[in-house]
Amino acid sequence: MTVSPNPSPRDPVPGYVVTHRGSVVENRHQVHAAVTDATGRIIYAVGNPMRVTLARSAAKPAQALAVLETGALEQFDFDEADLALMCASHSSEDRHLARARAMLAKANLTEEDLRCGGHAALSESVNRAWIKRDWTPTAIANNCSGKHAGMLAGAKALGASPTEYHCITHPLQQQVTHAVEELAGLPSDHVQWAIDGCNLPAPALPLQHLAGIYARIANAADVAFTDHPSPRTQALARIFRAMAGHPELVGGDGRFCTALMQTFEGMLIGKVGADGCYAIGVCASDYTRQLGIGGALGIAVKIEDGNRGILYAAVAEILHQLQIGTPAQLHSLEAFHQPEIRNTAGVVTGHTSHQFQISSV
Repeated sequence: MTVSPNPSPRDPVPGYVVTHRGSVVENRHQVHAAVTDATGRIIYAVGNPMRVTLARSAAKPAQALAVLETGALEQFDFDEADLALMCASHSSEDRHLARARAMLAKANLTEEDLRCGGHAALSESVNRAWIKRDWTPTAIANNCSGKHAGMLAGAKALGASPTEYHCITHPLQQQVTHAVEELAGLPSDHVQWAIDGCNLPAPALPLQHLAGIYARIANAADVAFTDHPSPRTQALARIFRAMAGHPELVGGDGRFCTALMQTFEGMLIGKVGADGCYAIGVCASDYTRQLGIGGALGIAVKIEDGNRGILYAAVAEILHQLQIGTPAQLHSLEAFHQPEIRNTAGVVTGHTSHQFQISSV
């Protein structure tokens, strides 16, 4: 094991991912992380595991739970792939847009019902194709369009007007807030809400509790086939299976979320949130047991300055330090873990180093 002792989450030890240009330290990016079991107990940490963090799109599996519990998936014949797109920050590839449009059609809705806006794709190849076609992205091309389509369907399943489904006071969003609070194990006054980039409410909560949410989702996948699992356990397991079974829909070609879940082949789920947030749920295995965790574990990470590439490097390093995965699995993420810094001529001008240690709490 490479983890080391840490006195207390109240006495955080700073940690950084550092970028070097030649022999010069160019930037230091501060890392915070919490690793918990399915009860929410912190086991390991970096920096401040209690940092209150906007989960942004890392909240999507919890938001999807609220939609699932409306009965919308059964009412509108949504399948597991549709559920995966509800949890996605997709790259706006043709398969993503086609599925989002199909979801709207199943619920007798149209793109005009979406309350998100269009934006450049998270994929450079998709952007280049749009430029060649002289196509301006509309709401369906928003990376969160699957979540919005699901929430529209959820509003209809509740018998509520879909018009204001994005407002925090809407019955659907009230179900979302309750689902997030319950999964996090927090009272309502301990979860803050702000408007996300896609125009929906997003929760802010301590990293410990975000990690706990993902640990509970992974734990549900472990226990769903035991005798008489609760409806919520079955719903959470369904979300885990949807994401792990359709990683290409959760992200897209070349994206970290997709590569991570494809590499681990059903052992974990992972989801990025904008501005430097990431969360992972890992099913129980020999890897979790060697860490002293009998069941599933959750990991939540925040990069203080919001850098996404640095975030992926830190997440991969944490998996290395916790020794989650085979050497081959971990090596397959090396392009994210130790990204080369190149200039416009393609010359390698720098590298990334990890100057933090995951510590037992």
